[in-house]
Amino acid sequence: MYGNPTFHCDGAGIRAHCRQLATVVTISGRLDEGNVGPASEYTDRFILAEKPFVLDLGGVESFTREAVSLLFAVDDVCTAAGVEWSMIASRAVEQTLREAGIDFPAAGSVPEALNDFADAAVARRQLLPLLTKTA
Repeated sequence: MYGNPTFHCDGAGIRAHCRQLATVVTISGRLDEGNVGPASEYTDRFILAEKPFVLDLGGVESFTREAVSLLFAVDDVCTAAGVEWSMIASRAVEQTLREAGIDFPAAGSVPEALNDFADAAVARRQLLPLLTKTA
């Protein structure tokens, strides 16, 4: 099969895109105790060292409290790889996180997250000459 196929995971569809600024994994459908384990394992494989990561959950219609473990897994893998990450949350995801009192880095859309990563990269490049100058 050619192109970028969707991985179907018991009610969730997962698709990964490698962009210039970041890897974007989009999940739609539902995330619950029945599919969060396989969805997490599949998602984690797209977290690459030195490449920011965007988890787009904007199309998630149902997000149970058990599904929060996916976000902790992404956070752990990104921290271990030393990469920044951001999430786009649907209303269902926002509600579950709000009820649980949990906060993760978020953006309003994939373009907004990519712009944030681009701005951070520009800021780092501007800081680099200052750090390498000698007196």
